[in-house]
Amino acid sequence: MVLSRAECQDLDAKDPLREFRDEFSLPTGVVYLLGNSLGALPRRTPERVAHTVETEWGVHLGASWNTAGWWDMPQSTGDRIAPLIGARPGEVLAGDSTSVNIFKVVTAALPLRPGRRVIVSDLDNFPTDRYVVEGAARALGAYEIRDVGEAGPSLEDALGDDVALVLLSHVDYRTGAARDMAAVTELVRAAGALMVWDLCHSAGALPVRVGEADFAVGCTYKYLNGGPGAPAYLYVAPRHQDAVQNVLSGWHGHAAPFDFESHYRPAPGVRRFATGSPPILSYAALNASLDIWGRVDLDEVRAKSVALTSLFIDLLDELGGPGLGLVLASPRDPERRGSQVSYRHPHGYPVVRALADRGVVGDYREPDFVRFGFAPLYLRHVDVYDAATALAEVLREELWRDERYARRLTVT
Repeated sequence: MVLSRAECQDLDAKDPLREFRDEFSLPTGVVYLLGNSLGALPRRTPERVAHTVETEWGVHLGASWNTAGWWDMPQSTGDRIAPLIGARPGEVLAGDSTSVNIFKVVTAALPLRPGRRVIVSDLDNFPTDRYVVEGAARALGAYEIRDVGEAGPSLEDALGDDVALVLLSHVDYRTGAARDMAAVTELVRAAGALMVWDLCHSAGALPVRVGEADFAVGCTYKYLNGGPGAPAYLYVAPRHQDAVQNVLSGWHGHAAPFDFESHYRPAPGVRRFATGSPPILSYAALNASLDIWGRVDLDEVRAKSVALTSLFIDLLDELGGPGLGLVLASPRDPERRGSQVSYRHPHGYPVVRALADRGVVGDYREPDFVRFGFAPLYLRHVDVYDAATALAEVLREELWRDERYARRLTVT
C-alpha cells in the first residue's frame, strides 16, 4: 500500500532534516519541484548580500579585497564545496560558469595524453558539455569526438588506445539516471584515458566521491542554492595540478599577480585555473547557502531523496500513471537514480504549464520529458503526495488542453 497523506505528515514530523526547511524562503501554496534547475532561496542570502554591498563595498571599498577576503574567494569557496564532492582542501576552485570550466579542464587535460586524439563525449550529456567539447576540439585542432549514449556505442566499445579524455555527466539531466562513478572512472583509467565528470545534477543531491577521477566540474545554483548565475567550480586531482596549463591564463591565476609581470607564470596548484576578477556579490550569495550545507549530513540527504522520489513514483503508479499517458523515464531502482524523477508524455509541455497553475512547479525538456527535482532540505513527504495528486488530476481531467498552455515561453 502506498502512503496516505496523513502517513506522509507523520514521516515529516520524524524527518531528521525537517528543521532545514525553515532555512529557505518558499512561496505559500507552492510545491517546488525544480531544485534540479534552480534551488530555492536561503533566508540568510539577502542579508549576506546586503552586508557585502553596504558594508564591505559601501564602507570599506577596495580594502575589502584584503579585510573581507575577496581575493581568496575562489579558493576559500572551493574549499567549502570540496566536502560535498568528496574532495579535499586545495583541490577545488570556485568561479566562472560550468561551460567555461569545461573548456578549461578539457584544454588543460588533453596535452597530458600526447598522441591520443580522441575525446569521448555522451550525446545524452547536457548540450553545453558537447558544445564546449566541439569548440575545444576546433581550437586545439586534429581532435576527433567519439560519441556514446543511446544513439551511439557503449563506453566500453568507444574506449581504445587513441582516447585521451572522457567527459560524462554523473546524473543524466533528462532522466535522472545516475552512473556508477567509481566503476566508470576505473574503466576509463584502465584504458589510459583521463576522466572528467560533470556533477551539476548530483552535488547537493547525493554523496559524491570524485575518487580517482582526474577532473570534475559543476554548478552551484541547483541543489546547492547559490542563486541564478552563481559561481561554478572545477576539481583538479592533486597529481595533475602542477602539470597542467590553463589556456585562459588570466592574471588572477598568475604566480605573483601583484608583481605585474609582462608574461604569464602559473600559480601553484588549482589557483592557476583562476582567470579574471571574481564576482564578489555572487560569492556572497553562494557562501550564505554553504553555511547551511556545512551542517548537512549527506547520507541523510540521500536517504530522504530515495524516499521522496520512490514515493512519487509509487503514488503515480497507484493513481494510474501509464493509463494517464505517463511513461517513467527514470530508473525504478533508486540506486541508479539521482534526486530527480522524469516521465515522458506526448504533451509534456502543456502538462507542465497546467500543473504550475495548480501550484506544482516542475519543468520540461525536449522531446517529451516532464521533470521533477526533489531537494531534500526543503521538500516534505506531504509535498510529494500533493504534487502527485495534482499531476494525476491535470492528466485525468485533461486540463492541459487549454490552448494557453500550448504557447511556448522562452525558458521551458
